[in-house]
Amino acid sequence: MENIRTILVRSTNWLGDAVMTTPAMRAIRESFPGARITVLANPVVAPLFEHHGAVDEILVYDRKGAHAGVGGRLRMAAELRQRRFDLAILLQNAIDAAFITWLARIPRRMGYRTDGRGLFLTHGVPVEEGTRRLHHVEYYLAMLDRFSIATKDRRLSLATTPAEDAAMAARLREEGIGEGELLLGINPGASYGSAKRWYPERFAAVADCLADRWGAKVVITGGPGEAGIAADIAAAMKSPSLVMAGRTTVREMMALIGRCGFFVTNDSGPMHIAAAFGVPLVAVFGPTDHTNTSPWTDRAAIVRSETDCAPCLKRECPTDHRCMMAVTVEMVVEAAEGLRTRLAGKGDKA
Repeated sequence: MENIRTILVRSTNWLGDAVMTTPAMRAIRESFPGARITVLANPVVAPLFEHHGAVDEILVYDRKGAHAGVGGRLRMAAELRQRRFDLAILLQNAIDAAFITWLARIPRRMGYRTDGRGLFLTHGVPVEEGTRRLHHVEYYLAMLDRFSIATKDRRLSLATTPAEDAAMAARLREEGIGEGELLLGINPGASYGSAKRWYPERFAAVADCLADRWGAKVVITGGPGEAGIAADIAAAMKSPSLVMAGRTTVREMMALIGRCGFFVTNDSGPMHIAAAFGVPLVAVFGPTDHTNTSPWTDRAAIVRSETDCAPCLKRECPTDHRCMMAVTVEMVVEAAEGLRTRLAGKGDKA
């Protein structure tokens, strides 16, 4: 495409999905090195792209606040129209993303033909059966590849600043965790629904076991809605732990996860953040499809049990949660020990 000077990228609405778009963001930057790239994202996702090398500007699209209702959408479209973008790339699949950019009169609008939005796209890509089976990282890249927007570097990428890292190190020091100590992150939440959550008492047992074997300090991460689960884990543990769930912004959580030497987690946004920072991790999967949303890193181990009903992709389990019940403490500890041994064998300190 010629004469592309300004690009609007509509981000996805979930933290984990947004992290999995970062190779696509790199492809856009490499294909249009002179263009100004603006990301349009909701208030939760927007902070992920601060200080990101592929992003020049972030616009917040708040459908529950300033941009609620028909009037809010019209205001958003009017703001985009004033900016005169040359190209809109829609990584989000919803019709709203295409409709807003159509209202904004952006002349080129690129994305998958999902959610009945084909009429609003000038460069639409059909979602074929094989496309649906791709890992999410590959799914976003495949759409761009149709238009020769590509990259050879398919790694995830996020960035924190030295100041953010120093501020988190100072907070941890205040809690008795020094910079040279191994920090074991425990992430028990999953915002998609309770079906994705492994059990607090089992997370506690894993944390106790690995803290004892590795001499690690334990930090429990998560958003405000997971503070109660984190407190339950801390109460069930024999070892001391630091509960940071509900006590960090998205940017602070990124710095905290990036500081961890190992991470044990459900399938969740923080899991993908850990993968982006190269933190070794063990991820427990149950109702979700690990072939689509597994951590995009070679420093991860997945623990799951084959059951007749998984992956069901349901937010709440309608039966006995057997996919998660079948994952034992011993399975997760063994996976963590095995990954750490494998990385050590490669000279990779974890």
